[in-house]
Amino acid sequence: MIRRVFAGVVAIGAAVLAGPATGFAQQPQPDPGVTVQLNDDTAYELGLVNKYVHGDANVALAQCPGGDGMKAPTSTTFSSPVLTIGKYDYGPLVGVPANVSADVELKAGTAPGSYPLTVNCNGKSYTATFSVPPRQVSAVPSGGARAGDGSLAS
Repeated sequence: MIRRVFAGVVAIGAAVLAGPATGFAQQPQPDPGVTVQLNDDTAYELGLVNKYVHGDANVALAQCPGGDGMKAPTSTTFSSPVLTIGKYDYGPLVGVPANVSADVELKAGTAPGSYPLTVNCNGKSYTATFSVPPRQVSAVPSGGARAGDGSLAS
C-alpha cells in the first residue's frame, strides 16, 4: 500500500515538473538581452554593480536591442527618483554588456537605502534596484584626539 501511494506521489510530481497544466497562469518572461544596472565591476574592484559610489563617477548602464547595429535606440532613457541623469552615450562599451550609458549623480538629501533605476527600452520599462550606502566621515570632529599629535601623552 505504501509503495502505491509513493508511486502516485512520484507520478504527480513528475507531471507537475513536466509542464504547466491548462488553466495555470504563466509568469511573464523578461525580453531576452535587456539588462539595466548602476555601475560595473572592474578588474581591480569588485562589488560595484548596483551600488552608488560616493565621491566617484557613477554610470547607468543598459543593454537595449533594436538600435542601429550595436547601438541602442536613441529613444532609450533612464530614470530614478534619486538620480540626476546626465550625458547619454548610445554605443557599445568595451568589457561591459551594455549599449547605452548615462552619467548619474545622487540628488542632494538622498538617504541611504535601496532605490530603483529604470530604463525605457523600445517602449517597455525594465527596473533594477541599487543601494546607496551611508557616507563616510571625512573629517575628525572638533576637539577630538588626533593620532600622533601628542595630545594623549602623559
